[in-house]
Amino acid sequence: MDIGFAVGPWGVTFDEVRYSMLAAEKHGFASYYLGDHFFVGEQLDSLEPYLLFALAARETNHIRFGPLVTPVMFRPPSNVGRLAAQIDLLSGGRFVLGLGVGWGDAEHHTYGLSYPSLGERFDRLDEFIAVIQAMWAKGPATFDGHYYQLDGAQTLPKPAIGRPPILIGGTGEKRTLKLVAKYANEWNSVDLTPDIYRHKCEVLAAHCADMGREPSEIRRSMTTIGFVGATDEDVEAATLTQMHRTPPPGNPTPAEYRTAMRARGAIMGTAPEIVDQLGKLSEEGLNEVQFVYFDLTTDRMPAFLASEVLPQVAKL
Repeated sequence: MDIGFAVGPWGVTFDEVRYSMLAAEKHGFASYYLGDHFFVGEQLDSLEPYLLFALAARETNHIRFGPLVTPVMFRPPSNVGRLAAQIDLLSGGRFVLGLGVGWGDAEHHTYGLSYPSLGERFDRLDEFIAVIQAMWAKGPATFDGHYYQLDGAQTLPKPAIGRPPILIGGTGEKRTLKLVAKYANEWNSVDLTPDIYRHKCEVLAAHCADMGREPSEIRRSMTTIGFVGATDEDVEAATLTQMHRTPPPGNPTPAEYRTAMRARGAIMGTAPEIVDQLGKLSEEGLNEVQFVYFDLTTDRMPAFLASEVLPQVAKL
């Protein structure tokens, strides 16, 4: 099993993000993903992920990276398709284009972006991906959809054939997993227990059968908003950091908050508990877990995972 990181670039500096990218690469992790939001909660310093992807392309050499995930209403597909193709070329083929329907109505309204119904956002995502795939294909692209159009767009430079891979995030059984089966090279979920994850995989397999596609063609990853560390004290500190950044409802104690997060499927604790949870998810077909990297000023958490967890799960 691979391990990577997910970073929310809010309330942090460019130097801190660069440091965390280099830490992920130095310690041998597989991937580094960035959230794509104008803001989450309060309006803090919010760094543009596509600017940071250019930084990652030049500052790192091995890690895969991309958005978890770009909302469909933030940018037109013609813009995202060009950005993704060129970042992939700049990085030597390490960019993963993560896409989703979006969920933050406040950030859309604050920045003057349309926030249509969930059904329309799914319809747009379907066309959005079709537009991008047309742009990346050989020759000029023409597309006449309900929401998006191209008229002979010769998107140059073209990415390599079959690149970049498209990741779709979410677990909705009727629309999301159907689009995963239709388009995705990778499917990303967040904090699912092994039993629920098994069920979602069964739903995805049924959609793949309808599409005439093998489920094994789709890479499986999961992001965990968990609290981990070498000691119980480290786990407590990670819990307090996140509770300060995003206060949970109901004013729970750190222990109560961890209990609730564990019930949802978050990966928690010190090395033995982490390895046990990853083993159970690997048995259900999971290929990669991205741990949320909370404190970008230190590589304490990556160093812990690299020394005490990676060697135990590398062959899962």
